[in-house]
Amino acid sequence: MIIVTTDYVPGREIKEVLGLVIGNVVMSKHVGRDLAAAFKTLAGGEIKGYTEMLTEARNIAIERMVKEAEELGADGIIGVRLGSSSVMSGAAEMVAYGTAVRLE
Repeated sequence: MIIVTTDYVPGREIKEVLGLVIGNVVMSKHVGRDLAAAFKTLAGGEIKGYTEMLTEARNIAIERMVKEAEELGADGIIGVRLGSSSVMSGAAEMVAYGTAVRLE
């Protein structure tokens, strides 16, 4: 699966546009991460527990987007974007979306 943030794949023609594909996940914070984060905010610096959580969430969202594209018979996803938001106290959503295509 070719995944790009551009609206085209260099050197390839788009044979067919299959439509929007989306992958998302909502992850909650771990109590241990929250305690570590509280101490880290006093000293400053990266909060590695949250970085790891968001990295994992991003990977899951991309995997789900790719699965949806594969189910449509796509061999590429163009215009890929990522977003995140807080959906409630202690939980965040990560979303990956793009346009599934068949390439020449």
